[in-house]
Amino acid sequence: MNDKKISTTVYLTQEQINQLKELNSRTKVPVAAYIREGIDLVLQEHSDKLPGQLSLVE
Repeated sequence: MNDKKISTTVYLTQEQINQLKELNSRTKVPVAAYIREGIDLVLQEHSDKLPGQLSLVE
């Protein structure tokens, strides 16, 4: 996976921001890391809708 990060804008609710900041203060993990992790979970959940290699096993 390419580690280069691309800047983008994401609009979050105030509650989402508050919870992410609280999580950050307790874990010292950057908010951006949690956002990327959430995006990875969504992409994994919907991977069947994305182009990719076909499985050889059915």
